Amino acid sequence: MGKTTGFMEYRREVPADRAPLERIKDWDEFHLHMPDEDLRTQGARCMDCGVPFCHSGVLISGMASGCPINNLIPEWNDLVYRNLWRQALERLHKTNNFPEFTGRVCPAPCEGSCTLASFDPAVTIKNIEVSIVERGFEEGWIVAAPPTTRTGKKVAIVGSGPAGLTAAAQLNKAGHAVTVFERADQPGGLLMYGIPNMKLDKRQVLRRRIDLMVAEGINFVCNTEVGKADFPAERLRKEFDAVVLTTGATLPRDLPIEGRALKGIHYAMEFLTANTMSILAGSATPVSAAGRDVIIIGGGDTGTDCVGTSLRHGCTSVVQLEIMPCSPEERDASNPWPEWPKTYKMDYGQEEAAAKYGADPRVYLTTATRFESDSTGAVSAVHTVQVAWSKNDKGQFVPTPVPGSEQRRPAQLVLLAMGFLGPEQPLIEALGLECDLRSNIKAEQEKYCTSIPGVFAAGDCRRGQSLVVWAFNEGRGAARECDRYLMGSSELP
Repeated sequence: MGKTTGFMEYRREVPADRAPLERIKDWDEFHLHMPDEDLRTQGARCMDCGVPFCHSGVLISGMASGCPINNLIPEWNDLVYRNLWRQALERLHKTNNFPEFTGRVCPAPCEGSCTLASFDPAVTIKNIEVSIVERGFEEGWIVAAPPTTRTGKKVAIVGSGPAGLTAAAQLNKAGHAVTVFERADQPGGLLMYGIPNMKLDKRQVLRRRIDLMVAEGINFVCNTEVGKADFPAERLRKEFDAVVLTTGATLPRDLPIEGRALKGIHYAMEFLTANTMSILAGSATPVSAAGRDVIIIGGGDTGTDCVGTSLRHGCTSVVQLEIMPCSPEERDASNPWPEWPKTYKMDYGQEEAAAKYGADPRVYLTTATRFESDSTGAVSAVHTVQVAWSKNDKGQFVPTPVPGSEQRRPAQLVLLAMGFLGPEQPLIEALGLECDLRSNIKAEQEKYCTSIPGVFAAGDCRRGQSLVVWAFNEGRGAARECDRYLMGSSELP
């Protein structure tokens, strides 16, 4: 695959990003594109490795190793190297309905398990992926392709996030009449309102694909919350032959400590959603970090997005609290290849904060103990303490406060980015669906059928909070099983 000796001859290169202090002045995407010739050189680094772990898509130690949707990575790397871009796009679309999304926001577990990464920097898979699909749009190769025949079957999809969009695309391809319900004012779910515009442009990238799906015959019904007065749950079974639930895991984890009810404390998604809505509407955001000391509690991608958004608002300072220790610079012996590498990295938000304030904004092994109020009932400070991790009498690792490490940190805006507990329950309860011990919709892996025949579940509402690319995997799988339920067999992959 690629050039036989390319991995020995060429170094890994990634496209430059816009300078941090420049890009925090706007909401435009910050990644720049590489020239085609440089991309071909990077494709040449793909080894003829025999066993390409990059597209294995398995869980090792609870983390993704390789691509969950089994992208044919060595094949399209080779095609890019040989300047066969249209064929590369065809191979990419065989497994991925929306590579323009994963090529921008996926953390690239494929690169973590790249065989070359066992001893050298990985092939730049993610950048090649997004470059292939963008070339397809530029050349006019990607156009609406509605099915030539219809089955007469109607399918409702509840939720238009990554799993819902993928299921819709596949079921429409099979010829079913697909209606996607979305409670927000625009389709896209997490892709629209959970991921900031500087990572995934809503008008230029997301809306471009939604428009194609509409042209292919998919019906989007927004501002409609299924299971409530808008659209009672019983109507789903009456009006549709099958239902696919892709509502996500949107119930946020709270921090019930003293002062939680103070003004100025918000869930991260509330903050990020309000910001994207304001950008699209051309209005001021109702939850602004401008001129404020911001403290973000929690790490991960959502915490990083809060850092980047706060900087663009013009915050006075930003601190990100993480209860876990800082990751090592190199793989630990307990984290061998091809596992996901749990190593230290500065994501875009931290890079921007370091450029503006001189240091990584993350403070490790630290947790909040209480919120302090000002005279108006708004948050004015966060009291924190350092923690040490040790085993309790049950053998479980738990954090223990370190005496004398207490600190008061000024804050007029606090953002809770501590993950999600599971899906919201009203629709689940209205349908009478069984749930697992974690409150997710109970549906067998690879089958996706719930306790009610004809009702399927996929994505975060079934598996819990996870990566966008796992949502794509589940959306495709649920579409296949739904098609099989409707037609007796399925040709969907």
